[in-house]
Amino acid sequence: MDNILIVVDDLEAATAFFAELGMEVEGKAPVEGPSVDSVVGLEGVRADIVMLRTPDGHGRVELTKFHTPSAISSEPRNAPSNTLGMRRIMFAVEDLDDVVARLRTHGAELVGEVAQYEDSYRLCFIRGPEGIVLGLAEQLG
Repeated sequence: MDNILIVVDDLEAATAFFAELGMEVEGKAPVEGPSVDSVVGLEGVRADIVMLRTPDGHGRVELTKFHTPSAISSEPRNAPSNTLGMRRIMFAVEDLDDVVARLRTHGAELVGEVAQYEDSYRLCFIRGPEGIVLGLAEQLG
């Protein structure tokens, strides 16, 4: 998988949130026109996108702010973990406590709590701007 798309209302806040994880902005651009309409299956699309690259260079997160047509919500803003559909993006981190503390400066909150899985990982889910849920995993030992 090369690219994950997330539709957001606050493009600036979502970009800052992912940048705090060490992701780098590869590019920003407005998109519109017949080819965009054809690809996304909507008419009159006008949107701004920000493409962020993971630190290892192997993955990308594309943030999209739709101006027209307006974005719609398909579920409750803070949907629980058992809601159908994509629930989270998982990131491997080196210092879980530090990453959680830094993301909290962007308004993020733990979904549950930090837990340890056997002697292998410390894990948590954290909800950031736009209700985006990240899984964070720190390998132990």
